Amino acid sequence: MRKIEHLGIAVKDLEQSNQLFAKLLGKDNYKEEVVEGEGVKTSFFMIGETKIELLEATRPDSPIAKFLDKKSEGIHHIAFDVENIFAEMDRLKSEGFEILNEIPKEGADNKIVVFLHPRSTNGVLVELCQEKKG
Repeated sequence: MRKIEHLGIAVKDLEQSNQLFAKLLGKDNYKEEVVEGEGVKTSFFMIGETKIELLEATRPDSPIAKFLDKKSEGIHHIAFDVENIFAEMDRLKSEGFEILNEIPKEGADNKIVVFLHPRSTNGVLVELCQEKKG
């Protein structure tokens, strides 16, 4: 793992949260994107080398909608930038971590992503991100 890529924050209202975080961070978001496969609309803010990703559910069965129903708004996951997602998955599996999706899937911000189950990471949802090639 090379660095923290972003912190994901689940929000109920993306427009309202964009305004809040713009005031908090002193800058506007630089990108919004919908990830249909995850049922989420995202908004990104850049702070130094780290991003803050706000996540709003676009459908009631999405992972973010379920998270909000269960826990309310707040930190949803921490994402780490990796050079080779397949090698990192193999390494983590050999260390006993539970991978939620065995095949990397399309994520926001030109990434492929894999998640680790929180029960194997002290209750924290961990995302591995690799920049899509080509």
